[in-house]
Amino acid sequence: MPTFADTSDGDLARAIAARQPVSAEAAESELYRRFAPRVRLYGLRHLRDEDAARDLVQQVMLLTIEKLRGGSVREADRIASFVLGVSRTMVNDLKRLGWRRERLRDAFVDPHLVEAPVGDTRLDIDRLERCLARLAERERMVVLLTFYAERTAGEVGKELGVQEGNVRVIRHRAIERLRTCMTSREVVQ
Repeated sequence: MPTFADTSDGDLARAIAARQPVSAEAAESELYRRFAPRVRLYGLRHLRDEDAARDLVQQVMLLTIEKLRGGSVREADRIASFVLGVSRTMVNDLKRLGWRRERLRDAFVDPHLVEAPVGDTRLDIDRLERCLARLAERERMVVLLTFYAERTAGEVGKELGVQEGNVRVIRHRAIERLRTCMTSREVVQ
């Protein structure tokens, strides 16, 4: 298996585009190793959420490698610009989608619809509401669509534009954050 540690980004891009089984795989790994940290930092700066930044890395690098394999990248020597441009476009799309969801949620979801179950005096609805507000927008939407709207992971994924498996991961992380928030002794603002 050839090593690409000393090659330029353009040479890596050309090796991926050539689609030679052994060298293309190594070139893809090296390209990912070089650009994934940069994309993650870009995502953290603009999305301000670690999980969203990690998802951005996966989406950007997958699209980049697919475009290289398909021969859609015109200038292999400018692959860094291509990756940054894809990152910028995807972040803008994610922000736009978030703004739309926020407007729709504000228009159609009544925040006072959740009531405590009768006989369950241990459930602190106000605290739950504050804990939900502390979740990232996407996590909050997954939880609300799953437990309030009673939708499956597939339905939630279609509505939010993510894979079904990713919905399960987001839901798992959100529930863990809610559990931690609800059981902590600190005052939730």
